[in-house]
Amino acid sequence: MNLKEKARQLKKDIPALFIALKHKETPAAAKILAAVTVGYALSPIDLIPDFIPVLGYLDDVILLPLLVVLTVKLIPKDLFEKCRTESENIWSEGKPKRWYYAVPIIFIWILIIFCIIKLFISL
Repeated sequence: MNLKEKARQLKKDIPALFIALKHKETPAAAKILAAVTVGYALSPIDLIPDFIPVLGYLDDVILLPLLVVLTVKLIPKDLFEKCRTESENIWSEGKPKRWYYAVPIIFIWILIIFCIIKLFISL
């Protein structure tokens, strides 16, 4: 499987993870990781902004595929194959864009800024 095929598969696996979230057979750990993965994939804000040279794209190239692979490993194979089949036409007109998917990323940045400010105040 070459890089283009892996990227296409990644685009198909994210909607399948979204569907797996709704199945009661999905283990709790997989549901938590799937929620993080789908939320991050749909978030309009990246953890590392794209305008930062090189690092800005590393999260899209490394972090997101890593999250998908880890999540898929936690879901039983037969259940995930069923989710893949169900997800074939989901998001056919593009992934949903919702502002609330950005809330966790905004929260992380606020926490980082708060910690930096606290560090400088204590110096």
